[in-house]
Amino acid sequence: MDKMIGKMLDNRYELLEVIGSGGMAVVYKAKCHRLNRLVAVKVLKSDLAEDADFRRRFRDESQAVAMLSHPNIVSVYDVSRGETEYIVMELIDGITLKQYMEKRGQLNWREALHFITQIMKALSHAHSRGIIHRDIKPQNIMVLRDGSVKVADFGIACLANSANTLTQEALGSVHYMSPEQAKGDRIDARSDIYSAGVVLYEMLTGRLPFEGDSAVSVAIQHLSSVPLSPCEINPDVPEALELICMKAMASDIDKRYASADEMLADLEEFRKNPEVDLDFTIEDLHREAVDEPTQYIPAVHTVSSKAQKVQEEEDEEEEAPSHKISTRKLLTIAGAVVAAIALIVLLWHAIFSDLLGKEQTPTEYVVPHLIGMTIDEANEDENVKGIFTIEQIGQRASSEYAAGQIIEQSPERGKTVKGNRVISVFVSTGARTESMPNLVNTERRNAALQLKNLDLDLAIDDTLEEYSESITAGYVIRTLPEAGTTLNEGDSVTLVVSKGSEKMPVTVITFTGSDIDIVRQQATQMGLVVGDVSSRADVSPIGTVLEQSIAPNTVVKEGTTITFVVSSGPDVDDGGEEPSVGGEELP
Repeated sequence: MDKMIGKMLDNRYELLEVIGSGGMAVVYKAKCHRLNRLVAVKVLKSDLAEDADFRRRFRDESQAVAMLSHPNIVSVYDVSRGETEYIVMELIDGITLKQYMEKRGQLNWREALHFITQIMKALSHAHSRGIIHRDIKPQNIMVLRDGSVKVADFGIACLANSANTLTQEALGSVHYMSPEQAKGDRIDARSDIYSAGVVLYEMLTGRLPFEGDSAVSVAIQHLSSVPLSPCEINPDVPEALELICMKAMASDIDKRYASADEMLADLEEFRKNPEVDLDFTIEDLHREAVDEPTQYIPAVHTVSSKAQKVQEEEDEEEEAPSHKISTRKLLTIAGAVVAAIALIVLLWHAIFSDLLGKEQTPTEYVVPHLIGMTIDEANEDENVKGIFTIEQIGQRASSEYAAGQIIEQSPERGKTVKGNRVISVFVSTGARTESMPNLVNTERRNAALQLKNLDLDLAIDDTLEEYSESITAGYVIRTLPEAGTTLNEGDSVTLVVSKGSEKMPVTVITFTGSDIDIVRQQATQMGLVVGDVSSRADVSPIGTVLEQSIAPNTVVKEGTTITFVVSSGPDVDDGGEEPSVGGEELP
């Protein structure tokens, strides 16, 4: 049994059972005792938690993704602040897309379209917040009972491949890894689009585009090979949907969809009209032979793959009719011819490059500084015009740069390039604003976390406290500014937090001489707490109050404790004689 079962995290989340496990963390079904609801809690594994840097990055990333709010993204409710690193998420009533495909096999293209559209909507939202998933795969996509999907593990997945190694442990993700990830290059939102394309390919065909005995062999195929087209495996796949899938999976990042929104637009056009004529072809997605002549190799690979398939069919159909055998022979010969032509082209290029020498060496250009310019200004710059092509690949908010100005470029300024002269840029959408959320009756810490996750670098003051008869102590009474107000970066926000019910002043009355039972009722009604009641012998009737710890007419706070001394009746000596007054026995 897992030793974490039954453990209470931060005196709030009770871990009930294990519902999933991965290389980084274990996911538990848990009960939130504060809000009385079931949640999923992902706990970082102990061996990783020993690394202080990893813990810090885990915490930073998990807090960052908590700001994502979209129907197709698993909601993050809370993140840890103590010794145990964990993330609290909504509990999903469903299964992973991987499990779903294992049960169903090859999906109907309409069902695949339904799923990929929701996945891309999730990515569009995340990318607009500057978050790249980096590990899109069926195992990280949940299918709910109503047919909707939710993408999980934002922010955590990006840590899983931080070492950029291709070990056997990475085999589960390498099948969906973009070529630039496999090479360890800088990635952007287009890497998620590639992975989503692989997921779509798998849904349409029932198989992965690349298989291998090791993670390294699979990664190499992502870099150098072209998969069979979905229609070759599943003839029912519409041509337009195949084109969308292959564009998402283009090995050349510049030929891939530039954004999730761009891919969504094509998916929507296809949904409206499955016969839609898209403005590109399969050939448009291949690398330019002039820039990288070695890209003839994938074409040879494709033919070889087909030839291998033909050979397998020959092995299975030894008794096949002679006309089929002839066709297969022709295909084999055609493959060999294509390979020979490719080899000749490569040799021609090598010979003539040698003969022409330096004349064939591409001119080198220094990348100019474009940060702060608009795209129009950049295109008119003397160091850009006629040399570089500016390509916008995304946009995000910036308080430093006005809307329309370039805030990031790749390659960076000062880099020397030759051949491909495209500068990819991110453009500012202006200073980021958000609407002030309604935080009334929200626990102080959670309210501050929600404000932090707005990513506006707000100055948050939660020290102002007031009494409240309706709001529990430690929960927000109101906010300054109020809910619905537009917040800008750097704004100040004050949380007015409840101190609980205010204790009213109480004026103590005279209790002496009254029966203790009556005194208890009076004191309680006044807001006092009756403490110890001691007794001593006295001629007063038993139970009569002789002393009170707080003098009459004293003003105290509601809830103050008061104690009493009461009569236990007249004292009786050891001989049993009746008490006397003035030496005379009492009658």
